[in-house]
Amino acid sequence: MDTNALKKFAQSARNLLIDQVTARLDMVLAEGAAARREHPKAIAKLEVAANSNRAHVIEQAAYTWFNRFTALRFMDVTGLTNPRVVSPVDGATRPEILAEAMAGNLPDRARPDIAEYLNGTRPAHDGQAEAYRLLLIHACNEWHGAMPYMFERADMLDRAEDYTELLIPDDLLSPDSILARLREVMTEEACQDVEIIGWLYQFYISEKKDQVFAGLKKNQKITAENIPAATQLFTPHWIVRYLVENSLGRLWLLNRPQSKLAAKMDYYIAPEEPEADFLKITRAEDIRICDPACGSGHMLTYAFDLLYEIYAEEGHDAAEIPGLILKHNLTGIEIDDRAGALAAFALSMKAAAKLGRRRFMRMDAKPDIVVLQDVRFTPAEMQDVAAVVGKDLFTDELRETLTQFEQAKNFGSLIMPKLRDPAEALRVVEARDFGSDLLLKEVQERVIAVLRMAEALSPKYHLAVANPPYMGGKGMNGKLGDFVKASYPDSKSDLFAVFMERALGLCAKHGLMAMINMQSWMFLSSYEKLRVKLLSDAMILSMAHLGERAFDSIGGAVVSTTAFVIENAHSLNHEGTFIRLVDGASEAEKEAQLKEAIQNPNCGWFYRAAAEDFEKIPGSPIAYWVSKNVLKAYAVGTPLNQISKPVVGLQTGENARFVREWHEVSSSRFLPNCQSINDAKSSDAKWFPYNKGGEFRRWYGNQENVVNWQNDGDEIKNFTDVDGKLRSRPQNTNFFFRPSVSWSKISSGLPAFRFFPSGFVFDVAGTSIFTDEEGYRFGLTGLCNSKAVVEILAATSPTLNFEVGHIAAIPVISWSTRDQEVAKAAVVLSKADWDACETSWDFTTLPLLSLDRRDETLSTSYTNLRAHWQGMTDEMQRLEEENNRIFIDAYGLADELTPEVPIEEITLTCNPAYRYGVKASEEDREARLREDTVAEFLHYAVGCMFGRYSLDAPGLILANQGEGIEEYLARVPEPTFAPDRDNVIPVLDTDWFADDIVTRARDFLRVTFGEAKFRENLAFIEAALGKDLRRWFTKDFFDYHVRRYKKRPIYWMFSSPKGSFNALIYMHRYRPDTVSVVLNQYVREFIHKLEVERARLEKLAVDPAATPAQQTKAQKETATVIKQIAELTEWEREVVYPMAQQKIAIDLDDGVKRNYPLFAGALKPIKGLEAADD
Repeated sequence: MDTNALKKFAQSARNLLIDQVTARLDMVLAEGAAARREHPKAIAKLEVAANSNRAHVIEQAAYTWFNRFTALRFMDVTGLTNPRVVSPVDGATRPEILAEAMAGNLPDRARPDIAEYLNGTRPAHDGQAEAYRLLLIHACNEWHGAMPYMFERADMLDRAEDYTELLIPDDLLSPDSILARLREVMTEEACQDVEIIGWLYQFYISEKKDQVFAGLKKNQKITAENIPAATQLFTPHWIVRYLVENSLGRLWLLNRPQSKLAAKMDYYIAPEEPEADFLKITRAEDIRICDPACGSGHMLTYAFDLLYEIYAEEGHDAAEIPGLILKHNLTGIEIDDRAGALAAFALSMKAAAKLGRRRFMRMDAKPDIVVLQDVRFTPAEMQDVAAVVGKDLFTDELRETLTQFEQAKNFGSLIMPKLRDPAEALRVVEARDFGSDLLLKEVQERVIAVLRMAEALSPKYHLAVANPPYMGGKGMNGKLGDFVKASYPDSKSDLFAVFMERALGLCAKHGLMAMINMQSWMFLSSYEKLRVKLLSDAMILSMAHLGERAFDSIGGAVVSTTAFVIENAHSLNHEGTFIRLVDGASEAEKEAQLKEAIQNPNCGWFYRAAAEDFEKIPGSPIAYWVSKNVLKAYAVGTPLNQISKPVVGLQTGENARFVREWHEVSSSRFLPNCQSINDAKSSDAKWFPYNKGGEFRRWYGNQENVVNWQNDGDEIKNFTDVDGKLRSRPQNTNFFFRPSVSWSKISSGLPAFRFFPSGFVFDVAGTSIFTDEEGYRFGLTGLCNSKAVVEILAATSPTLNFEVGHIAAIPVISWSTRDQEVAKAAVVLSKADWDACETSWDFTTLPLLSLDRRDETLSTSYTNLRAHWQGMTDEMQRLEEENNRIFIDAYGLADELTPEVPIEEITLTCNPAYRYGVKASEEDREARLREDTVAEFLHYAVGCMFGRYSLDAPGLILANQGEGIEEYLARVPEPTFAPDRDNVIPVLDTDWFADDIVTRARDFLRVTFGEAKFRENLAFIEAALGKDLRRWFTKDFFDYHVRRYKKRPIYWMFSSPKGSFNALIYMHRYRPDTVSVVLNQYVREFIHKLEVERARLEKLAVDPAATPAQQTKAQKETATVIKQIAELTEWEREVVYPMAQQKIAIDLDDGVKRNYPLFAGALKPIKGLEAADD
């Protein structure tokens, strides 16, 4: 089935129907409209409804007609309608029912107006269209008896008391009408299965779903009326089959071991051992199946198919089976009227397909789809209730039950009726006759409605099968959230988990719950109580662990899911069957893997595990794949938190206010090596290193941020909102500034642990482990970076969210001195790699310029450096593999794990396989590394031009606010390469100025590598860059700098609107007169130079001595220069001059994000600068 075509149609159909229904509403309510005379009751009802909620009326009518159109088309294709209502016969264009009417063959009981419209005796703008509208309404009314939930009948005395029929869309016969489009997607092939109706409904409301989720991002809760749109998700058929076959199919085969049903169930997993303790069933009619969140009925329709086979096997008459199934076996519960109608329709179509049209029309049984409705009784009405039910029935339980359904549309199937036997109460109340007492009759109807809902929600079912709604606590509206917390405290985190508890509660002892939902309940600490309850009171019989990408209809890694069958009883040491499908990249792959595992349990992803195994792991995660040796480690190892302290860190409350990249602030206000809290308190520093987690990198690194912890974090500790509530969360501050082992809380893949020396404040995402013994720190770093621990963490945190609790529970076996030595060597190597980059605050000089690798040519120097880097990579790979070997042996995992580490997981910046990934070829990676190394050389050159660095001294030189050439010369009196004196470096299309950036870069190359090989070295640079030096500086440098400094650049580009003028400044050297320097010494000077150039070109254009080609070229260049002069003159007048007059002051403590916009219009825009800080 082409679900993409269905989605495109359904979404466009909703918009089209809403537009057409809106137009129709305006027309029928207009003054003097014919409808006012012909249908006064309907118009009166419509006006009241429209005045109350016009949008709701339109939405309701639109989806009602959408449902009816799709239902009629399905019935046309499957032969249930005769003549066909929305479909023409082959070769015709008009719907068959209209063609027949035009030929004089009107349907029985048709209104006379139809013939009058067709023969022209009744005036109309389009008689055929009016006649067809009435034929459609007539067809819907005729189907009311068989399917009242889909086709509500209008009062024929008024002909349209149901105003929905007044709002039927007008354009139904044109080639581009909704019916024509409907027929295109609902082909005969697509209508082979009634599930097409469910797909269409899901896609119809998908825009509404998007709107609801957009509101969630703005902290708008999901209201009761929006729960269906927010939670509707159609289940793939193969998953439905797995669930139904391993619940209904399993239960039947346990009761009928001789049954041949298994041969028809491709997804059935047979019990490994014969079972004796199961729910006994004597006949098919006894089976009770419930879907407590049935949606459009996909679970129930396949249960119908399987039940049909069961009845047939039992020898029942084929003509009786559909009615028996609908009468005895299936109950669907839903809060959405539309979905409930579709579920009932789907079951009816299943019955009709088996019976044929004539028998189906005579069938009395109707689908048992209970659509919950809000029912309220005032305290005063309770006296009437007592009269209705009688004194004996009017118990406290009944009274409480009658109040439980006031929020039925909100709480849905989660309501647990207090009345223990609502069926008996319902029988008694229905039997009572109140004659002409209309008041008591109305109360009786409401009591009956409640008792029917309560009866449906009673724990009477053998099987509960569902794909429940997914909704986190943050999305729940207030009443739903409070109800869930009070009624389901163990599963309150998400509705899907609450439905697990509820569905199990709907089942009798030994009943089966089959469900697909989010996998998070298997692992997250917020569901630990639910897991403990399930593992102690029930047992997992089977599970298809789907992971990501199980729903092609929603695409990508949006949700990670699992499908399972749980029995409502516990048996000690019972081993369930688990099939691991998380590696499948699509529905098709996962389905194929499931089938293969069922046929071949030795496939490698088929597991058996018992609840007692899960309970050996802290938190009792459903880690069914964990080996016996890993379980043994938990039994004999010491939990990591008993030998060290893993803790979460600071939440500032607003990172944009308190956190910076280290390079943004003044060096003098940043203290990187503080040894203790007291040292920090007594210092004058404002900024301290801040561990925020970061990307996948092992051993050392991710040291880029600083936090304002001045005066012992006084500002953060007292950071409140407007109501005085503390916004920050300074926790575990006694561990601040101590050395640690840290990891990123959220990972995109493998966990990575890093050694952090003294001096850091740590963030909630840079969670850390503390121990007083240095050897332990290196031992822990090695242990946690080993494959053994990766395997252990997979059991407790397969969601890649590594919480403190997961790390605290790692079982530590032991480590030796050698373990610590290996880890320390890896840390030292990783630190050397980290510090080789400018973005480290411990950077000293460029590796390419180090004396032990520098040669007279850049080419040879790079070759030497590349060999050094390869040596570092090889050594790190050797150390990591030795580290793995040590811990694999210690944990007894040699049969399960190998020590080898792929080259792309050697997390050194100098390793191109890690830096760029391995999708590209090795040749491409080497070319990128060479290009980046040359770019780093040129970037370092710019740093030397501005005096940030010096060839004559290591590390930072000018890095404090407002420093200039005087401070530089005080530290480097006789520089080999002199910095720019005025902090402005022009970046132009040619060397208009003496301190042009390309001229200075060439000078830097001569100083660092000599004059003799200058040409060869320049050629190497331009070959590596793939372009000449000037083009790289004018087109690429600033973007490269912005990327490298993570959108917090320290070199700022003054740039005219069209880029005719560009010049760099260094933000740390900025002074209030810097814009004046740019204006007077560069912008105005450049305009003057362009005026001179313009005069030269104009003269050349008419010079008789010049060739025609020279003259033409001069004319074109003149036009370009004129445009540049105009651009720069306006920019100077409107932007730069007024800005220079302001003498804007900046404060480096405010960071780039706040300071850069002060120069809007003058500086080159940075895309994404305003994005929220992490």
